[in-house]
Amino acid sequence: MDWLEHFISLLQQLPPIGVFGLMFLIAYIENVFPPSPSDVLLVFVGTLIGVGTVGFFPSLLSSTLGSTLGFMTAYMAGRYFEKRIVEGRPHRYLPVNAIYQVEGWFQRFGYGVIVANRFLAGTRAVVSVFAGMSGMNLVATTVLSAVGAAAWNTLLLSLGMFFGSNWRHVAEYLALYSKVMSVLTAVIIALFLWRFLRRRRKTTRSTPAD
Repeated sequence: MDWLEHFISLLQQLPPIGVFGLMFLIAYIENVFPPSPSDVLLVFVGTLIGVGTVGFFPSLLSSTLGSTLGFMTAYMAGRYFEKRIVEGRPHRYLPVNAIYQVEGWFQRFGYGVIVANRFLAGTRAVVSVFAGMSGMNLVATTVLSAVGAAAWNTLLLSLGMFFGSNWRHVAEYLALYSKVMSVLTAVIIALFLWRFLRRRRKTTRSTPAD
């Protein structure tokens, strides 16, 4: 029995309050220590909703609350990182200009990214950290992360309710979707770093020696 089967078995044995508690915990952990099986587990919980074991709205509330608090934990970590590391001594070992450029993008487009963040598997922790580093408004960030989480969680729970005993088919597509998004994210980050390093080399070469 792998980790997923273990969680599925655990959910089947727990009373409703235990299911809600586990959903909250898994959704929270995903944003702090990814990856996490939260998406697949939400689909399975949808099947429990379909047979009346748990309610839809309590499930949505507990999972959305966990996702939002997890996002905000990573957001606060981003704020700490910005103040203590980027502006401190370790900055000499980091591509600080590249980080500032990303922060500038977040300040321009970040609120839309936060709403879409839940739908972008593989980017969730990165987005929340850079949202904090960019100093985005705390209240707006919290509300928008909750809106995005609620929309995504509603979709997953509804898929579980609709597919019922065939929920594993949804899990397979989610796994594929997650892999594709993770690869795309890694490629985008690699291209960004390559472009940044290339520009820095050109700048260094064009700067006349003293």
